[in-house]
Amino acid sequence: MSTATNHQRALLWRQAFRQRSVWLRALRLGLSVGLLQAVVNQGDHWVSGSVSRTVLLKSIVSPLIGFALVLVSAAETWVQRSAEQLQPEP
Repeated sequence: MSTATNHQRALLWRQAFRQRSVWLRALRLGLSVGLLQAVVNQGDHWVSGSVSRTVLLKSIVSPLIGFALVLVSAAETWVQRSAEQLQPEP
């Protein structure tokens, strides 16, 4: 990749993180999957009442990890689509 192309991709990444659709996808999919993961992994502790600081921390971090993964994935998809639209047709 040339320097101009790297610069263009960096600009696209900045634009991607300003897109409402990218953030909404991350909220919708990332948090819901993260919450499901927390319920599956720590739900038995919550039901039995044996909630420690570690369980609480894991229950909070799981949705955040899901959110972050989907946010980056949605932004990458937005960047790729935008880059394809900027390509001149042969």
